[in-house]
Amino acid sequence: MPTFPRSAEFLFQFCPVEDATRASLRLDVPVLAGEPRETLFAGLREAGRAEDFGLFAAGDWLVGVRVEPLRADVAAQTEAIYAGLLTLTGERGRVPARIWNYVGGINADCAEGLETYRAFCRGRSLAFERAGWTGPVPAASAVGGQPGMIAVLFAAARENPLARENPEQMPAYEYPPDYGPRSPSFSRAMRVSADGRAWTFVSGTAAIKGHRSMATGDLAGQIACTRDNLRLISEACGLGADLAADTDAERHFKIYLRHAGDLAAARAALEGGLLRPADRVTWLRADICRAELLIEIEATVIARGAA
Repeated sequence: MPTFPRSAEFLFQFCPVEDATRASLRLDVPVLAGEPRETLFAGLREAGRAEDFGLFAAGDWLVGVRVEPLRADVAAQTEAIYAGLLTLTGERGRVPARIWNYVGGINADCAEGLETYRAFCRGRSLAFERAGWTGPVPAASAVGGQPGMIAVLFAAARENPLARENPEQMPAYEYPPDYGPRSPSFSRAMRVSADGRAWTFVSGTAAIKGHRSMATGDLAGQIACTRDNLRLISEACGLGADLAADTDAERHFKIYLRHAGDLAAARAALEGGLLRPADRVTWLRADICRAELLIEIEATVIARGAA
């Protein structure tokens, strides 16, 4: 495993470190441990700009990045960002498989009289609706980011991804109005074939059963529930009970902790269990989309063959 210099910020880097020309985005999300960057897509080259997204492409993949100041009208801003994303991917014959969202002040109230995350969800949902979206919504995560900023990153492939859901969680897009005027628009996982490999994107996963948060205030309980949800979505994706840990698949994890002081306990619970020595893991300090959640885990599993 390569050794990286420590960094106070997370560098979401799309290409391998040794790639001479690489696409990267520095995010103001504090790194607590592990690798200060995540590398997923090899050989990306700049592919211009569209809809205020910087674009990068290689093989079957189109990757886009858009970062801008967070406005008072969060829902309208999010709708515009996502409308642009759906327009540009459609024009290029690609389908979004995975979206990462970093939203400053995600648990704070915004000028619309809603929690920022709920306003974000409203705008995202409206964008899919007004685009006439009929397929499954992409895998996604939304966590806190740099104060006063919003960053949206997407990965879109040529083939249509296959959505998977956790049988013990209500699909997020079906949540009741308790969680805001619009449900979150994401699938629990997406599988897609691209560049001769099978990609599984597991959305940000936390201690939720049905639609309710579990083990409030209990880190160990939330970790146990999150691990169970990862087991269930792994099985739904055909990866066995442990996200293909016993194969030669490449596994990437980002683990978000609300409290930096929980790092030691979280590492003790996950390393040697869920996490294996060959995994690429980044531990980050970030607010989670629900204020009562203490930890969120996302994963990307890349294997040979078709999804």
